[in-house]
Amino acid sequence: MNPSCPFQIQRAADYEAMSLAAAARMEAQLRRKPDSLMILASGCTPERAYELLAGRGQVEPELCARLRILKLDEWGGLRMNDPATCEVAMRRALIGPLRIGPDRFVGWQSMPSDIAAECHRMGQWLENHGPADLCVLGLGLNGHLGFNEPGGHMQAGPHRAELSIESKQHPMLNVSSRQPGYGLTLGLRNILQSREILLLVSGARKEFQLRRLLQPEITSQIPASFLWLHPDVTVCCDEGALPG
Repeated sequence: MNPSCPFQIQRAADYEAMSLAAAARMEAQLRRKPDSLMILASGCTPERAYELLAGRGQVEPELCARLRILKLDEWGGLRMNDPATCEVAMRRALIGPLRIGPDRFVGWQSMPSDIAAECHRMGQWLENHGPADLCVLGLGLNGHLGFNEPGGHMQAGPHRAELSIESKQHPMLNVSSRQPGYGLTLGLRNILQSREILLLVSGARKEFQLRRLLQPEITSQIPASFLWLHPDVTVCCDEGALPG
């Protein structure tokens, strides 16, 4: 492990243990600040942690009674009720079980008539209600965060993103009969303005990108490397993802 790495590394034996640790981290945040605003990514990696948090919230309703959630990103061009959308995943894992109403859950519209206006709406909401107390992220197979994809430059705020080949092959899309035309995502500045960041990394397929992330190089070819600029990042990973 790189000794100069500024991240707090939390190791877990397997995916379930990583999910338990992530749920405990979110629970601790809510106990410190019950009305915490969390920016949450969707996808396979954080889904179990959200389910575990929802389970705890059902047993202890006051735990999540004031939780506020901002959805990190969305597949553009899919209907909101498409089973592949981040909206459906978030509602299934957290919003539905915890009965979180629209006053505490804000997310992208997946088929906005005016993409620029939708990006402005999301950015303005975060400016008015943020910064986020905790941002929960997954690490993409190409080093992306949300749909902040590798490229010549990074976008600071909410934006329309051209999807990489890796994103177009995401397992979430296996349940859809359509392919998204683009991505909608908060930008790196939005993420880095969060007070604390929790990055979840699971499985041997992510080992290469985690290895790259732990090197002291900030580059637009590895969007996650911009996390080196943040003072409070915890990387929670299972043994499969840890560099050998």
